[in-house]
Order: sequence, then C-alpha cells, then structure tokens
Amino acid sequence: MSPARGLLIDLRPLRESPAFARMWIGSSLAGIGGQLTIVTVMLHVFALTGSTFAVSMIAFAGLIPMILAGLYGGMLADAFDRRRLALIAATIAFSSTLLLATLTWTGFVSIWWLYALSMITAAANSVGMATRTAIVPRLIPTSLLASASALNGVTFGLTVMVGPAAAGLLVAATGYGWTYSIDVLLMLAMFLGLWTLPPLRPEGTIVRPGLASLIDGWKFLRSAANIRMQYLLDICAMTFGQPLALFPALGTILLGGGAVTTGLLTASVAVGTFLSSLLSGRIVQYRWHGRGIQRAVQAYGAAIALFGVVVLLGLWAPPASETQPNIVLIAAACVALALSGAADNVSSIYRNTMMQAAVPDTMRGRLQGVFIVVVAGGPRVGALYAGALATATALWFPPLLGGLLVIGLAAFLTRLTPRFREYDAADPAP
Repeated sequence: MSPARGLLIDLRPLRESPAFARMWIGSSLAGIGGQLTIVTVMLHVFALTGSTFAVSMIAFAGLIPMILAGLYGGMLADAFDRRRLALIAATIAFSSTLLLATLTWTGFVSIWWLYALSMITAAANSVGMATRTAIVPRLIPTSLLASASALNGVTFGLTVMVGPAAAGLLVAATGYGWTYSIDVLLMLAMFLGLWTLPPLRPEGTIVRPGLASLIDGWKFLRSAANIRMQYLLDICAMTFGQPLALFPALGTILLGGGAVTTGLLTASVAVGTFLSSLLSGRIVQYRWHGRGIQRAVQAYGAAIALFGVVVLLGLWAPPASETQPNIVLIAAACVALALSGAADNVSSIYRNTMMQAAVPDTMRGRLQGVFIVVVAGGPRVGALYAGALATATALWFPPLLGGLLVIGLAAFLTRLTPRFREYDAADPAP
C-alpha cells in the first residue's frame, strides 16, 4: 500500500460487512433528508410568523423530548430486539415527516403542527440513533470500530454540508411541500438498511426499562472511569469551545457578509469533519485512544482560540458590512473552524470506538442514551456561555478564553486519571 493510500479512509467495514454497509448508506441518506427538513421547518416557521424567536424555539422545543427519548430509548435498546426498536423509531420519524408533507400540500399546516411534529421527529431520531449505535459492534469486528466511526464522520460532514444548502435551494425553487416530500423519499433508505438486519437482542443480563434499569446503568457509569472521563472532556469542549451563537453577530457587525458569512462559518466545521474522515487512515490505526482523545480535545481548544484571535484582529481591520465583507478575515476564520471540526471528529472517532468496544453489549444502549444528553446539552450550554460573555465583554473574548480553558482543563483532568491516558484499544476497559 502506498503512503498516500494509507492516509485515506479505511473502507473495510463496508466491504466486510454488507449489513453495516446497508445501514450506513441508509443512515447517510436519511441524515441528509433530516437536515433538509430541520432547515426547511425553520424557514417555514419564519415565513408563517416573521419571528426569529419563534424559529429559535424549534430547537428548544425538540431538546427535552430528544433527551428524554434518548435516555428511555437507551433502556429499551438494552432490553428488546434492537432491529425491531430501530425500525419502530424509523417508522415514527417517517410517519411524522409524511404527515408534515401532507399537511403542507393540503394547506392545513400551522405553526403548532410544525412544533409538534418537530418534537416527535426529534424524539424518534434520538431513540433510533442510540439503538443504531448499539447495533454497530454486532455487525463488525472490534478491530474495525474506529474505521466505522470515521465513516460516520463522513456521514455527519455530508449531512451538515449538503442538507442545509439543499433546503435553501429547494424551498426557493419548489416550495415547502416538495422539500418535505424529498425527505420522505430519502428516509425510505433507512428501512432498507434496517429491514435486512437479523434479530439483535442484547447479550448478557437484561434489565427491563424503568428505574431499576436507570440505576443499573448509573452504577456501571460510576465504575467506568474511562467512559466518564471522555464525557467530561466532551462537556468541557462543547461548553467553552462552541462559538456558534456568535456567528450571526460576526457576519453583521465585525466580519461583514451577513447571512452568507454565517452560513460559511457554520459549514466550515462540517468541512473539517468531512476532510478529516477522508484522511483518517492513520488516525484509526492509533491504539492509545485515551491520549488520542486528550490531544484531539486540546487541538480543538487551540483551533477555537485561533478563531478568537482572528475575530480580535477584526477590531483593527477596515470596517466591514454586508455588502463589503472582509474576505481575508472570513477565510482565516473558516480555516480555524475547519480545524476545530477536524479535531472534534478525531476525538469523536476515539470516543465512539471506546464506547462500543469497552462497554458490555447489555449496557451499550443506556450509555449511548447518556451520551445523547451530553451531545445535545453541551452545545446549548456553550451557546449560553458564548452569548452571555460576549454581551458582557466583546465578540472575540469567549472563543479566545474558552479555547485556552479547554486546553488547560483537558490537561488537568487527564493528569488526574493516568488510567485514561494509558487506555489501549487492543485491551478495551471501561
């Protein structure tokens, strides 16, 4: 194998496991459709209300159902056939989107329908995600779990890059009904990937969903120092290194370019994720996943701090506006954010692999449910941190301070847990 080829993404999970390949393709197409609908619903709400606050409430309305469904869905995934549960979750999400398209075509859609169906879809997708992630280790050998996580990075990058852009173009060209209908068609691919799976009941002692199952999962997490540490590191990164809430103000006030700049900054993170997955050949071969997570989180903090420096430089640049953007600074900011997306993706590859390899099969659903809470809650706390601190100080201060805090906290926390730094993928232990 040539050195250049060794850098490229490892496709063996797709070749060696047709079942995983079908589920990956189905999840990728459905993910693009999901992003399509999320952005279209936001545009639809704004068209009906003219209110930015009403649009922001879409994300908030889906948060609580997503968290609750993730936790309870994880318990279900550890008690029942995961193939059947994933199919039920996909059917609910599909039905919700189909009803949304039908209401739009018939003219009966309203703001309350948009809110209600968004909440149902968010809950169903949360259960589906926890269940599908718990299924993966049953489809491929442990040695290929890191490669499978890198392939999921490709999926995430594609969905975030393609979905929102396609939504804007489709709504402008065809309207809301056709855009929702395209998502309905894309979601059919999810059923192909799931329907062909064999029955997948959890292996080990099964605890029925409820308080006993939740307590059982909590006891396991208390004893799983490596899993707890990766949660803590991810919370630190998302809390102090999430500048998404600043993008609209940067496009309007400092960097110029308005909504176009906001879109570019948002897409840059996904570009970094996508490219780092394509070049993940050497990354997935690294066996010291604890150290890999620490270094990736610190690299993420450095990229966010660099983004803060770029914003700070904007104070001395010529005034920018929506029609006269500062192209150089916007490009530099996009590069910094792309680096943050790449670093976060590397961390995600090692975190997902650790979760799937070190956690017993009978616990994977519940631990994935907890992880959904971390993933869903962290960025929202980060938005509050960035928004509140920027209001009290300046736009450049939250990312610069936050990035440095992420670097320092990652070093401090991992120094307290030598076992995490010595985690070896060849001998996985929670």
